[in-house]
Amino acid sequence: MASFPASVIGEADLHVHSTVSDGTGSPAALLVEAAEVGLSAIALTDHDSTAGWAEAAGAVPETGVALIPGMELSTREQYTSVHVLAYLIDPFDEELLAETTRIRESRLTRAEQIVQRISRDYALTWDDVLAQTAVGATVGRPHIADALVARGHVSTRSAAFAGILHPRHGYARPHYAPDPLTGVRLIRAAGGVPVLAHPGARGAEHVVPRERLRELVDAGLFGLEIDHPENDPGSKPRLHALAAEFGLAVTGSSDYHGTGKPNRLGQERTPGDVVARLIGEATGSAPVLP
Repeated sequence: MASFPASVIGEADLHVHSTVSDGTGSPAALLVEAAEVGLSAIALTDHDSTAGWAEAAGAVPETGVALIPGMELSTREQYTSVHVLAYLIDPFDEELLAETTRIRESRLTRAEQIVQRISRDYALTWDDVLAQTAVGATVGRPHIADALVARGHVSTRSAAFAGILHPRHGYARPHYAPDPLTGVRLIRAAGGVPVLAHPGARGAEHVVPRERLRELVDAGLFGLEIDHPENDPGSKPRLHALAAEFGLAVTGSSDYHGTGKPNRLGQERTPGDVVARLIGEATGSAPVLP
């Protein structure tokens, strides 16, 4: 696939969620919001799903905002959740489709079990959760959090994650996910470009070990999402050093979820030259340009 000069797209917010997963805005509405904050492009990266791509692409002509189709792939390193952003994959790749289907099914089963456990101690039903979930979206913990807010058990989604939905309370258990190395390989096999999402969110002491990062780089890791509002500031020097050592791109993204998180669309951005490099490595799909 031919590379795109930076001037074609410019800086972009490369991590945005819609109602297809756990965001509160529709895919098309995100393009409208992006235009309002002056973004040249956004990447739609719903969890383990590409279902919002078509709607988002339809809003490109009227908004003038380019779309970089993507996905946030769930992976797990032992007991730690690790997310890998997958840009410009082939959405019909059979192996990746099979894996994301398995992840979504496990996520749904996990959600039902969480609600069952919570209902023993709090007034909460599965219907409460479904009322907070967009049609076609895979039910997950954010929807349970929204149901807890609606029931008055917590004040915000963030408070739910810090309290009732925190693993220490025993209601929430992990869902199935492949390991990060498998995830990176699946993304590359589907023609996509993998970036490790918010690798410093748990603090400097939890930055991915050098040896493990070497394996991911050898498998095709493109970059680290260092400019992210939830990365601990103390983790960034180590992350920048690792990116320089391994020749990894540094990306910036908001991880915008609408009203589901305090993160603001476009508050962190990726420069146009990095966007162009990312697009130039992809063979699975292409950006949608105005």
